[in-house]
Amino acid sequence: MRSILFASFLYITIITASAQNKAVFTVQADKPAAEISSTMWGIFFEDINQGADGGLYAELVKNRSFEFDNPLMGWKITSSTFQWGINFGSEITVINQKEKEATNPRFLRVSMDKIQKGKLGISNEGFHGMGIKKDLRYDFSVLYRQPTSNAIIHIELVNEKGDIIGSNILKPNQTGNNWYKAETSFIANGTEAKANLNIWFEGSGQLDLDMISLFPSDTWKGRKGGLRADMVQMLADIKPGFIRFPGGCIVEGRDLSTRYQWKKTIGPVEERKLMINRWNTEIKDRPAPDYYQSFGLGFYEYFQMAEDIGAAPLPILSCGIACQFNTGELAAISDLDPYLQDALDLIEFANGSPKTKWGKIRADLGHPTPFNLKMIGVGNENWGSQYIDRLKIFQAAIAKKYPTIKLVCSSGFMASGDVFNYLNGELRKMKISFIDEHYYSSPKWFLDNAKRYDSYDRKSSSKVFVGEYAAQSVATTDMNNKNNWRTALAEAAFLTGLERNADIVQMASYAPLFGHIEGWQWKPDLIWVNNLKSMGTPNYYVQKLYGTNRGNYTVPILYKNQQPAAGEDSLYATTAIDKESNELIIKIVNTLGKNQTAEININGASKIGASAKWTILQNNNLEAENSLTNTLELVPVETNTALKGNQLVLDLKPYSLNILRVKL
Repeated sequence: MRSILFASFLYITIITASAQNKAVFTVQADKPAAEISSTMWGIFFEDINQGADGGLYAELVKNRSFEFDNPLMGWKITSSTFQWGINFGSEITVINQKEKEATNPRFLRVSMDKIQKGKLGISNEGFHGMGIKKDLRYDFSVLYRQPTSNAIIHIELVNEKGDIIGSNILKPNQTGNNWYKAETSFIANGTEAKANLNIWFEGSGQLDLDMISLFPSDTWKGRKGGLRADMVQMLADIKPGFIRFPGGCIVEGRDLSTRYQWKKTIGPVEERKLMINRWNTEIKDRPAPDYYQSFGLGFYEYFQMAEDIGAAPLPILSCGIACQFNTGELAAISDLDPYLQDALDLIEFANGSPKTKWGKIRADLGHPTPFNLKMIGVGNENWGSQYIDRLKIFQAAIAKKYPTIKLVCSSGFMASGDVFNYLNGELRKMKISFIDEHYYSSPKWFLDNAKRYDSYDRKSSSKVFVGEYAAQSVATTDMNNKNNWRTALAEAAFLTGLERNADIVQMASYAPLFGHIEGWQWKPDLIWVNNLKSMGTPNYYVQKLYGTNRGNYTVPILYKNQQPAAGEDSLYATTAIDKESNELIIKIVNTLGKNQTAEININGASKIGASAKWTILQNNNLEAENSLTNTLELVPVETNTALKGNQLVLDLKPYSLNILRVKL
């Protein structure tokens, strides 16, 4: 009898303890809380880490127009008179006619005297080599000028061993003093990550060359001279609500002369003036002397890409202040007109009728319909009263001519402190549409700040744009930072707080976006690439899961029936309704290193599906990373789980992001 009583007592004790250990959530599906903006989850692009030239922009030839400070950087000359890196002859020379051509003054002059193939040529190393794919077509083009038609150009792609993996012959046939474009294509017969382009000359006479170019044919949407398809696809897969471009610090420039000027990035590529990239020398531990901006990826291409992937364009322009971490050079208030005009003209370029000056330019480029620009950024990580003074002038000018355009403005470079507090206060007084907050902090900071926006002023008309965020595994700007699961999990937990406060936060984007495995200046980065492949980090998959499971409005999810789940028992949660699919989307992050049982009770829904789609991003090792050789170390896994009436019981794995979609 005693043994039976003891067994009964033990059973009741176990059941009671089990019930007490459950994490009990209550979803109030019939109580809409905050609308989630269509721009909630987006992407931030800056030409850092070889993000544009040598990355997203698919051009394979480095220094194609000989406009680098060293005009032959990236090139080698093969000649009997070119030895030890010194040109002792005159067969190949760089000509600079700066007084005639302001945007592209240099070209290559080849002087031939019965030259046979293999005796005189040039070779281009590409961007850490050229990524070449077997059986793919490559399109070669060049601008040329010649007095007589006698030259033959032999084009070869060679692998690291020097074997030819693609070739063709080009015979320029136009003569005279004008420049002409010659094009040809060929199929590669091998795959190589570090190919070089060899060009051999044959014949006699003088041949001038410029804009020597090689593009793969598999660009995004097959556009000639376009973007690298795999990298754009990675962005499209996030389903971003917006894309912010072109930066970042390159917007400001080290000084005002090197700021980004959008008007110089549109039109024929040979007329876009190349400029040194400010990340060329910015990071002393990662110097990049060959890092320039060709602007082949310019503002027209940015708008076009945003349209392609369904993202709202968010261009950022200089406010007349150079980077305050560098020179902090200011344009005087009396000299702001060119900066103001750039902003006004950009809006007309994006939205104007083809009958307007800049609308016609857009139409002539191939896009007669407007790009539907709704917001524009003024300044990047600028601070102080000098920023506010200039910003007020921009605000008045833009509001007068384009009253519906919303402004995105900087709250500095920190998430707290005197700089942030001053700017946050002033921008709210000005009723700026979006205040751009940036934070690069430790994983612990992200976990501790999941409630950051719970206490923000809900009466303010100013909304928050989390324009740059990334958890740092070591410290900000540290070369040893990693895109490990610890950082991504902390971000996943933090993002629950952004979604829960969707009435306050209406845009968010990770930064930086891309990093080339051999050309980076900054870690961590959302997507890593080499010359042939691209790879999503754990942080990328967190962003993607939020982007593809956005919902239209939030509904409350209470933990222990009284509060939001924002860190208690290492759990973070948020819920939303997707009106199109009529689904409840539940996001739960378990940051504890052990399993936790979760009981989710769904109230306020008259009918609920019998099962839920369950997506899990998880790893027991917080130091786990993806790599270009093992891209599947940490990726989402999909399964299904059954409901019992209006209840879900889940076994939340250690260190996991869980997303459930329940039919209503």
